[in-house]
Amino acid sequence: MKLAAAIDNAMPELVAIRHDLHTHPELGLEEKRTSAFIARHLEALGYEVTTGLAKTGVIGTLRNGTGSRSIGIRADIDALPIHEETGLDYASKTPGLMHACGHDGHTAMLLGAARALAERKNFDGTIHLIFQPAEENFGGAKIMIDEGLFDRFPCDAVFALHNEPNLPFGQFALREGPIMAAVDEARITVHGRGGHGAEPQETADPIVCGASIVMALQSIVSRNIHPMDPSVVTVGAFHAGSASNIIPERAEIVVGIRSFDPAVRDELERRIRMIAEAQAASFGMRATVDYQRSYDATINHKPETDFVREIAIRFAGADKVVDLARPFMGSEDFAYMLQDRPGTYFFLGSRMTGEEKPLHHPGYNFNDDLLPIGAAFWTELAEAYLAWT
Repeated sequence: MKLAAAIDNAMPELVAIRHDLHTHPELGLEEKRTSAFIARHLEALGYEVTTGLAKTGVIGTLRNGTGSRSIGIRADIDALPIHEETGLDYASKTPGLMHACGHDGHTAMLLGAARALAERKNFDGTIHLIFQPAEENFGGAKIMIDEGLFDRFPCDAVFALHNEPNLPFGQFALREGPIMAAVDEARITVHGRGGHGAEPQETADPIVCGASIVMALQSIVSRNIHPMDPSVVTVGAFHAGSASNIIPERAEIVVGIRSFDPAVRDELERRIRMIAEAQAASFGMRATVDYQRSYDATINHKPETDFVREIAIRFAGADKVVDLARPFMGSEDFAYMLQDRPGTYFFLGSRMTGEEKPLHHPGYNFNDDLLPIGAAFWTELAEAYLAWT
């Protein structure tokens, strides 16, 4: 059976799977319906199915022949806390939740590959299909690893992709080394002394102090970090006060931080803490900083990235494969799988009209025309990797 024909024949099923998942979105670590849906499909195809890692994770295992090599392919399965505004007839039925990042499509593509791999049996070794929860919020990849993912399901390498509306349809975009940033968050609380707005001399105004902190933070990337080291410090929220004649007791500043290099990451934290505390002291106030490190940078391995490039060129043609000149500043918890196993993470373009909404937009919708491409590519990659020497 030829792969293209098999995937084309399965297209109605892939679309039905994707639309069903889109209609019933679930947040990270709460994907109970999604998990059961995936498990049923895998079991029907003859996979060994394991559930329960990171609460709602699913692993489908398929063995063939006598080969000792193994591969892991990951799809993320969680949705986002966004109210959908697409107007689709299969739009989310859960108010305030939607698949605004395309994880429904990622899951459908991998289930399509699951069918083709099971029907073709054109490989020698072991395939682990990893359906991972909580990519968007709780670091489901790390939870799965901590609960023994690669001890129980050994993988010589792991792979994952993400759809990208900003890239041309069907384009594969790769990059060895850093491809996605580390992400951290700082919550700065300025502790002042409230009072009547008509008597500011009797107060310690945390809004004025907070404004000074916001402006001082802008100097970190431009004056403390080497120009060739990508980093971002974004003040995303400033909460203080309730009326024009009241000086509040405190102000809260919420800062998003992105970086790639561990030393730069350390320096960003050091400078944010120093600026907040010193600026507050200069106003006769005190600032406390709750600094939370989230996902690490996603670092691709060269041999596996080269391998994906080779397969992608064979699959789609050299004109459909590009190497990214620089990494994206978004983050991805597949980083933890790549810290534990060799592998690579790449993008598959979905832009056709230029009118597509970006990821995490309430009007975003995954492009169904990508489903057969992703399913076929995962099938070819898995078969080729298990024959790779």
